[in-house]
Amino acid sequence: MNNRRKLLVALGAGALAAPLNSFAQQKGKVWRVGFLGSTTASGSARRVEALRAGLRDLGYVEGKNLVIEFRWAEEKYERLPELAAELVRLKVEVIVTGGTPTILAAKSATTTIPIVMAIAPEAVASGLVASLARPGGNVTGMTGFIPEVTAKRLELLMDAFPRTRQVAVLFNPGSPFTFLSLRAMEATAKSLKMELHQFGVTGAGDFDSAFAAMAKKRVDAVVTTDDAMLNANVGAIAKLAAKIRLPSVGLSEFAEAGGLMAYGVNRLELYRRAAYFVDRILKGAKPADLPVEQATRFETVLNLKTAKALGLQFPQAVLARADRVIE
Repeated sequence: MNNRRKLLVALGAGALAAPLNSFAQQKGKVWRVGFLGSTTASGSARRVEALRAGLRDLGYVEGKNLVIEFRWAEEKYERLPELAAELVRLKVEVIVTGGTPTILAAKSATTTIPIVMAIAPEAVASGLVASLARPGGNVTGMTGFIPEVTAKRLELLMDAFPRTRQVAVLFNPGSPFTFLSLRAMEATAKSLKMELHQFGVTGAGDFDSAFAAMAKKRVDAVVTTDDAMLNANVGAIAKLAAKIRLPSVGLSEFAEAGGLMAYGVNRLELYRRAAYFVDRILKGAKPADLPVEQATRFETVLNLKTAKALGLQFPQAVLARADRVIE
């Protein structure tokens, strides 16, 4: 009887000790997270910092219990498969990325390492996940209504400057599924009786010639689509638009960098929210079981300083509905 009692006590102690030992091991673990970027470290600095802030809020500190392995394509999308493969070889626990080209590259590189989308234009339409509620596979994260958002920029342009008829559209033809945004914009332009003129650019080196062509075409305004390369060069685009005195509209960071107007999702919030998915996955959740979240906050930003430089005034109705005004 005594021997049996000792065995039960020993087994009980072992059962209690196992979770404690496991917890101790997890507590001392250094997690390795991969980050795949299509542009440059400097061009994505604010978004990376938003991700870092979100991770810090959840207890992850670089150099203590977290290492982030960065890989940057430097705007050369053809390098993305190679860089994604590097992260896979490093055996990172999760890969964080944003934008269709990088997500597709990561998805092609691995079917087992979880992938967190900081933002995807249309996660279902582009085939990144099976559905929002049940993503399936190894991909989850955040998605936005990018085609609809881009089309809404035309409406903002018309509300601010009703005489706008000829509109230049700046886009990256090398970005997959940009056609979804162009298609949505064409439909909206038709309803607004606008004519769109497409100007494709695959890198910052194409900007000067694109804007020279816009000036020659005598367009009334320019709208930028959402693409990682374009987003990383918002300052250069804003300066060129101002140089030929074109009203311009893009994403929030575009107006902050000197563009005239912006409408879109708050991308910094989405990158911060991506940390939640990373945390859940590191704690054992499967991407297939984590529903994809949709962006819920959209903002209109007006740059009064740029408007003044261009000799333009916003109608009171447009000013009244702005979420932010830069003076």
